[in-house]
Amino acid sequence: MIRRILAGALVAGTALLAVPAYAQEAAAKVANPGNNAWMMTSTILVLMMILPGLALFYGGLTRSKNMLSTMTQIGAVACLAMLVWVMWGYGMAFGPEGNAFVAWGKFFLAGVTSDSTAATFSDEVISEYVFICFQMTFAAITAALVLGSTVERIKFSAVMVFAAIWLTIVYFPIAHMVWAGGGLFFEMGALDFAGGTVVHINAGVSALVAAIMLGKRKGYPAEPMPPHSLTLTMVGTGLLWVGWFGFNAGSALEANGSAGLAMINTFVATASAALFWMLTERAMGHKGSALGFCSGIVAGLVAVTPAAGNVGVFGAIVLGALASVICFFAVSKLKPMFGYDDALDAFGIHGIGGMIGAIGTGILHDPLFGGPGDGSVGMGAQTLVQIEAVGTTIVWAAVGTAIAITIAKAVTGLRVTPEVEYDGLDIGEHGERAYN
Repeated sequence: MIRRILAGALVAGTALLAVPAYAQEAAAKVANPGNNAWMMTSTILVLMMILPGLALFYGGLTRSKNMLSTMTQIGAVACLAMLVWVMWGYGMAFGPEGNAFVAWGKFFLAGVTSDSTAATFSDEVISEYVFICFQMTFAAITAALVLGSTVERIKFSAVMVFAAIWLTIVYFPIAHMVWAGGGLFFEMGALDFAGGTVVHINAGVSALVAAIMLGKRKGYPAEPMPPHSLTLTMVGTGLLWVGWFGFNAGSALEANGSAGLAMINTFVATASAALFWMLTERAMGHKGSALGFCSGIVAGLVAVTPAAGNVGVFGAIVLGALASVICFFAVSKLKPMFGYDDALDAFGIHGIGGMIGAIGTGILHDPLFGGPGDGSVGMGAQTLVQIEAVGTTIVWAAVGTAIAITIAKAVTGLRVTPEVEYDGLDIGEHGERAYN
């Protein structure tokens, strides 16, 4: 996977500034129709991951009285992220000017037209509108992932205030750092094919901080709070896996061999993780469960995200297995040990799985393990870069989330009343029930 993308040429006579690598416009080039079609398809696949995929996955894991509130929060936050993205998010992540931490320009998509193009990893280009939409879905699902730790007790109004602030001070800068020319991690040479740091570590660490600051659900952990519908969770899991091909293979930005590598890795890492989670359950004296199967699938998808086009096929299998086993213990041992109420294990799977994937990519990228690296950067050096990127993301996400939660608390308050929490957020916050 090429880490450095050549700077784009002048666009319509506009001088090239410090243009982001992903979003550079190339003069006198027309978007490749095949690549454009693939990227439009990938964008729709990622949207399917959010609604209905993530909404069903998370919703099925909650108690029945909170099913609709969980799905509504996910959908509303995704819609908010889309609007914020076109107003200032795209400019902060991929604007024509910037520094190591944030970009600026193209706010409200100023200067973007149907003829504008964005560079890919070769000399091809795609429509800039298509690129904007593709990246918009990443922002939307990342903000929604955070909610997995806060469901069943957070106000809807607090969710919306938090999401707008969090996207602005956490997600957009991290996206710039990782994927834009001049960004801190990009210039370090960090490898993140489809969002191990930007999406999963970012969301997972933020989810942990939000859960701690919000406090535990009433009755947790003494009162049993089992998923109300593993059937819906299984359906959501399947939709996530299908949609994830747009997430991972789409991040090649072209319909090429790199997309093919990301595609097969998304198959095998996920399959490996699903089976190893169930094997770990058996090794710990439990039955292999449907919930474990679904959890393993998501852990594998998370771990392979930064590695999708950056490791070989058998490296992906190893990465999926390793992430599955470690995430199992994070969920079953680490969470009870520290007592935080990460309701749907957003940190245990997305945070921990993202760290394993990001760091493991530094090792498995090396040709010694069948990776596509050319050996120009040593395994140790690359792994050190990955660790530095992971550490910086953890700190940035934690501090930014604490700020966003504090502001949301001051503006709207965070928690619903004990009565609403007891009756369920479906009826208390939205005046309706998922089931009659």
